[in-house]
Amino acid sequence: MRKPQVFDKELQELSDFARVISNPARLAILKYLAETKTCISGDISDQLPLSRTTVSQHLKELRDAGLIHGEIDGLKINYCLCGSTISEKLAMFDAFFSQISCDEFSCK
Repeated sequence: MRKPQVFDKELQELSDFARVISNPARLAILKYLAETKTCISGDISDQLPLSRTTVSQHLKELRDAGLIHGEIDGLKINYCLCGSTISEKLAMFDAFFSQISCDEFSCK
């Protein structure tokens, strides 16, 4: 049973972000967008071994997390990375892991 309300907002946000990026297809989409700078949704499904419907579902997850945004262009949607959100999430991860880094301990 999940009880996210017992954890502070920062941990919940970090957990939600980790859930979104824990899928290799979503990571592949982010990597592809970073390499191409922008693209049309159909182009993404041509680059991944997934159906267009599955890619659309992953794009929705990434969009809902604020990692990408899309601009409607006729019948197509041009997706690109949202750099400010990505920077914000990376800073959250850095802050979290810097708090728990344990260089002085060794687990052997």
